[in-house]
Amino acid sequence: MALLPALVKLPAYRMRITWWDGERELHDDATRSSLLAAFANTQYYGDGMRIAPRAEMADAKLDICRILTMNPAELFCMFPTVYFGRHLFSSKVLYSKANRAVVESDTPLEIYADGEFVCNTPAEIGVAPGALRVIAGGSEIR
Repeated sequence: MALLPALVKLPAYRMRITWWDGERELHDDATRSSLLAAFANTQYYGDGMRIAPRAEMADAKLDICRILTMNPAELFCMFPTVYFGRHLFSSKVLYSKANRAVVESDTPLEIYADGEFVCNTPAEIGVAPGALRVIAGGSEIR
């Protein structure tokens, strides 16, 4: 029940995201406001939310999930679908893969990584392939 009042007050921001998919430079529509832009290389976010259900840790790609502005009722109904990765079926969710991305905004926005403040926009975000060794189930992933 505490979620509904928080959703009503959730601010929207205008931001421009430019990304490179390895072959070309792409831009999104900066005229539409967003509630959230998540950059991930794993599927899960927070307490089991599949914000980036197509993410693969070892593909050296950054998955970008941008949730456009919607009314609180729409957001309230969509919120549970994030746990199953079904939010991607909404026309208000933009999803892409990139080698790197640049985020710009009219006013500086705070950027967090794993819940920790990193910097303000503008910022460049990318994946450093092979920078972290992960051992899971007896096999190594780079």
